[in-house]
Amino acid sequence: MWLKPEEILLKNAFKLWVTEKGNDYFVLQRRRGYGEGAGGLTGLLVGTLDTMLDSTSKVAPFRILHQTPDSQVYWSIACGGTKEEISQHWEWLEKNIMRTLSVFDSSDDITSFVQGKIRGLIAEEGKVSCGQEDDPEKFREALLRFEKWFDLPQKEKLVTYYSCSYWRGRVPCQGWLYLSTNFLSFYSYLLGSEVKLVISWNEIWRLEKTSNVILAESIHVLANGEDHFFSMFLHLNETFLIMEQLADYSIKRLFDKETFQEVPSLSDPLQITKRGLEMHARNEQFRAFFRLPKEENLMEVYESFLWVPFSHFNTLGKICLSESYLCFASQDGSQCHVIIPMREVIGVEKPDRSSRALTVCVRGKRALRFSEVRDFERLANAIRRRCGITASPQHSASTEVTCVNCTFSLGVSNFAVNYGHLENLGKYQIGWSFSFQKCLCLNTLASISGYSLLYPCFVLACQLKEKMKEQSWNIHFSEYGRGTSMFCTKKTRDLIVRGVPEALRGELWMLFSGAVNDMATNPGYYSELVDQSLGTSTLATDEIERDLHRSLPEHPAFQSDTGISALRRVLTAYAYRNPKIGYCQAMNILTSVLLLYAKEEEAFWLLVAICERMLPDYFNRRIIGALVDQAVFEELIRMHLTQLTEHMTDLSFFSSVSLSWFLTLFISVLPIESAVNVVDCFFYDGIKAILQLGLAVLDYNMEGLISSNDDAEAVTILNKFFDNVTNKDSPLPQTVQQNSVGNNNKASSLLKVDISDLIKEAYEKFGDMKSEEVESMRKRNKLYVIQTLEDTTKQNVVSGISSDFIKFSASQLDDLYALFKRQHFLSCYWTMNSPVLLHHDPSLAYLEQYQLGFEQFSLLFSLLEPWSLCSGKDAFFLWAFRLLDENQDGLINFREFCCALGKLIENVVHYVFSGYQAQFIQFSKTLYNLFHGDPEEESLYHAVARVTSLLLRMEEVGRRLQEPASPLKSTTSHTQALLEGCLPDGEASSTPESSFNTPNTPITLVASSVPQEIEWSFAFEQILASLLNEPVLVRFFERPVDIPARLDHKAFTHWPDNFNCML
Repeated sequence: MWLKPEEILLKNAFKLWVTEKGNDYFVLQRRRGYGEGAGGLTGLLVGTLDTMLDSTSKVAPFRILHQTPDSQVYWSIACGGTKEEISQHWEWLEKNIMRTLSVFDSSDDITSFVQGKIRGLIAEEGKVSCGQEDDPEKFREALLRFEKWFDLPQKEKLVTYYSCSYWRGRVPCQGWLYLSTNFLSFYSYLLGSEVKLVISWNEIWRLEKTSNVILAESIHVLANGEDHFFSMFLHLNETFLIMEQLADYSIKRLFDKETFQEVPSLSDPLQITKRGLEMHARNEQFRAFFRLPKEENLMEVYESFLWVPFSHFNTLGKICLSESYLCFASQDGSQCHVIIPMREVIGVEKPDRSSRALTVCVRGKRALRFSEVRDFERLANAIRRRCGITASPQHSASTEVTCVNCTFSLGVSNFAVNYGHLENLGKYQIGWSFSFQKCLCLNTLASISGYSLLYPCFVLACQLKEKMKEQSWNIHFSEYGRGTSMFCTKKTRDLIVRGVPEALRGELWMLFSGAVNDMATNPGYYSELVDQSLGTSTLATDEIERDLHRSLPEHPAFQSDTGISALRRVLTAYAYRNPKIGYCQAMNILTSVLLLYAKEEEAFWLLVAICERMLPDYFNRRIIGALVDQAVFEELIRMHLTQLTEHMTDLSFFSSVSLSWFLTLFISVLPIESAVNVVDCFFYDGIKAILQLGLAVLDYNMEGLISSNDDAEAVTILNKFFDNVTNKDSPLPQTVQQNSVGNNNKASSLLKVDISDLIKEAYEKFGDMKSEEVESMRKRNKLYVIQTLEDTTKQNVVSGISSDFIKFSASQLDDLYALFKRQHFLSCYWTMNSPVLLHHDPSLAYLEQYQLGFEQFSLLFSLLEPWSLCSGKDAFFLWAFRLLDENQDGLINFREFCCALGKLIENVVHYVFSGYQAQFIQFSKTLYNLFHGDPEEESLYHAVARVTSLLLRMEEVGRRLQEPASPLKSTTSHTQALLEGCLPDGEASSTPESSFNTPNTPITLVASSVPQEIEWSFAFEQILASLLNEPVLVRFFERPVDIPARLDHKAFTHWPDNFNCML
């Protein structure tokens, strides 16, 4: 490869190079220790230097230097890993450069010309592969080493590389870690000891940062049951981030079959770059923190101070600017953040240039003042450009917007329990009017049973509590603002923990979840979805219909067609929007609660925020997201509840118990009036709130759980606890408050627990965990959860087909499945357009998830002896593939592949031998070709000759018994002559014992050599008995086949697995 010209002073250099070619302007050199005389101490020392040091001239075994006759300075311009590669560069120089150099008079002009030409070549070659890297020259050097050491397919894209140590026991091996699209690779060479490691990202079970006495900080990788530790990184956090991104990218692309069409930097696995991965990670973190739509990407970041008027001080933080949002997050512990949609901005002013400040004016007579912005003019112009605002020195709003303080009136009517904002019974908006609200909720129940007369004090107390909550929020709105640009601080969280007023719950859910922005940027979208999904019939719609009447059946809102129809429309519209998820159980329960406090369209966007942003991968066939969070929950139990872990070493019990907690946000286990308080915290703090509450529940029941004798008793303890959780601030009287399933008389005698107190305790005891830590734990446990599911899937698939294919043992089926899955992944590694990806259907059973096209099927079949030696193997593979592909989609699954291995051979042999003479001859040819190149080839040929002769004699005897007068000798002799004619000249003999000496070429015979079709009849038992009569044939067909060795031999991959598949 061409190198950026670098000056080299040979006079002071070590004699590590040998000159092989030279002329007046160029020198081709070979590094000592390579090629001829590569052995000895010199070779070992040079090899060690090449591994340890990051220098092109000390890595590549060949190089070309540029020189001028009157100078002692040389310039390195090219290097090569092989002599053929460097020779091509040398020939190009002689052909294109040498003649041109003769026209220059000055040596400086010659050197300048050569350097410019080489830089031009580098720029031309690096447009695609190296154009996005920080240091293309060093990256090209690393790419050379990567290709030389690991011999992976040329399409494999190297992303980045790092110097580090790999620990083999207690001994570190200093070398280089290479991170590519599909593989983690490491290479070390120290004094003759070579260490080479290649791990596929989809084989990793754990990836985490660790530390111990020996290793201060290291990266732990668990793959294929082996632990690998890498340490001594210059930038460990950066390295770990890239590794996390690549592992996650591989999991999503290979297991979930994501195509990343909305992420251009990841849409092509051949163009993945370090910068693209880092940008993708930043965008994901940005969207998750501010709850922004998935279309938003972080464009610019500015450090600044934000004036907080209610606290009267400047808080230090960062301004994050995307295409449609201006966000700010403090970094001084004040926990203040604000989100300003560009649609709300009406002006940008620069009042004080000395303090590098600017003021952003938003609707509602509010303004935010940022100061000490390094490039405040650029920021102001960027905001104006996104908002379409012209730079006016005197903005119309500047005189009005002087502070953040504004007065808001809620206008909450007397004791209005706002279940659903159901105000207009329109087509797309479920709306109970206020009078209809009363019919469904408290007042109707009270009038029917006389509660309004019997419990006047209770009704008044509820009114006062609600009024006090609303007043607290009014004060908060007046100080911090209301709506999308409201300041969120510690005080906001304190109000959330105490409980949200019924009248404000829907509004605040929309705000904190980010659903308000989704709905504002997609007007009319929900109505279109409802129209398009109306009347559709799918598996999702059938499941929705079955679950409609199971959604809060005790609640009056869903005891009429109005509530049921709204629920149906929301769920069906979402299934139509996101067919990958469609519909999953628990979505109906969540949506029912959302409809109680939000309008129908708002409930839809809240569901979108939950399923696609706040609880990713929760609502699919494998509920991976919920299982990951359960693994995080177990980890937190070990960290915070040590007393419980000492008593219960197996924490899997809590995973089975807590699954419904995570899927339904405690709605399925708590009374509805208590569960909504949990949902309040969830929309503000995300999954962290659910984890905290789960820990608080276990901590509250610690004594009972420790003293329990078995899991059933522990479950009973938790169920009784949930039945006694109440909400003293709920507008409903306790006699009509809905309790969870399983409530009993014994539970009512237990001590009641108020939900507000429980949530407050959860925040006080476990609120110190950070959202960033939770996300890190999620990523760390996701790999293990997915690999565990894959392992369970393999066991289910293998056990499901083991009874059908008794010829294979369970261990052999395990090996076959691993081989089949590996080949499936290989078809997806370097393309997004393989048939496997294009025809992927996530609704299919696990058995159908991994499939092979014809190319991959042929490759696997060709690796299985004896078919790889057949002269007509391609036609045979195609015929077998079409036979197995029953639905004609060009793909076969694992069951069909096992069918091909387990039954195809027997069927082929059986049907061939009920036919004609030509088929018998073809059978003999096939046997001869199978043995070509075998160590026992000669013995096998003699055995086949004896088998065919025996079969011919049996056929002749059979015919004579049927027709004694028929002269058949000539037919048999003719056939035997044809069989002898299958062999090369001079190889035929008259007797079976001397017939068919070892041929040197495969047999070929055309059908025209058979003069006529004579119908014969051979029983399969006769053929089998004849073959079994020859021990050498029996040994050949029973010989175990090492399929992985054949895979490695063909250099498709260098995976460390050792499959011992006995076929």
